[in-house]
Amino acid sequence: MRNKVSVIIPVYNAEKYLEECILSLLNQTLHACEFIFVNDGSSDNSRFLIERYKKKDGRIKLINQENQGVSAARNAGLRVASGEYVGFVDADDYVKRDMYQTLYAAAVRHGCDVVISNFESELEGSKVITSYSFPSDELLDRAYIIEQIMPYFLKEDDLNSSVNKIYLKRLLDENHVLFPEKVALGEDGLFNMLFFGYAKTMTYLNYSGYYYREVAGSATRSIKEKDYFGKAIEVYQMSPPPIYNDMIPSKSVHQLKSIRLIKSLISYIYIYFKPSKDMSFTRRYSYVKQMIGSSHVKEALPLYWDEMKDSLGRYERFIVSMVRSRSTLGLYCAVAYSRLRNS
Repeated sequence: MRNKVSVIIPVYNAEKYLEECILSLLNQTLHACEFIFVNDGSSDNSRFLIERYKKKDGRIKLINQENQGVSAARNAGLRVASGEYVGFVDADDYVKRDMYQTLYAAAVRHGCDVVISNFESELEGSKVITSYSFPSDELLDRAYIIEQIMPYFLKEDDLNSSVNKIYLKRLLDENHVLFPEKVALGEDGLFNMLFFGYAKTMTYLNYSGYYYREVAGSATRSIKEKDYFGKAIEVYQMSPPPIYNDMIPSKSVHQLKSIRLIKSLISYIYIYFKPSKDMSFTRRYSYVKQMIGSSHVKEALPLYWDEMKDSLGRYERFIVSMVRSRSTLGLYCAVAYSRLRNS
């Protein structure tokens, strides 16, 4: 019997949480799955842990390769996947028992190319469910994808992940859709842009079965090490895949990317002005000053304001005014007041 869903799990030194991930997959209520673990050059006990469970359950496949990054690992899994649909899980996350049964049932019910669901994560000790305003449990057609989903990928970053979706394998194969392997950030987003660029139908379920675990340490330390603002500028400057050329006018593309950049900036300002022992206040203050002084921010801000001003609250409006006047002190006071109000 053909596998209904192939789940691909890239693994790199993930032994701390890997067993919980494996068990959450093996306990799926949809039994007709295969679980393709791609050991991407781990130096810990990840490989041996997978091999141990592989002996117990034939649905587990293991690919061992030298470290090449998460995109190359996922692509290695795609090359051997045999399921009707494909899903992705990160090795330090886990899923509900009915995750793939729920998504696959929706895919069959609507006969669609892709199913999107919600996901749960943790922010400052509180559980947060990321959900969307798309119509739930309906068949959404090509026109909806072009008018709503493709612009969404340019404007927002909360739909970019591949882990809260299942994709029709045949459509991936026919259009040679793979993860870009030379991209430091945003590989999931580019993969989704390519796939949805070809997709004719989709379904969204207002259902959360995926649990994302933040393991990188404090948000401030992570953002310092990875320079997310620098990567946000790279995304802003980068042209979307050519598949967008006939869908969205270039002027609209620029505005959508401007909205995304300023939204990212506002979130980074909040993170950097959160008290942290991982980076001195002077360095955090200096970094915010550098961000708001960016020529790209100056260029994007008017386009963001034109589109978003009617939907912004008082806090966001004040933040925008402080960014416009390049007042780092004003931004610090605004964030401190917001944190005090919400404490």
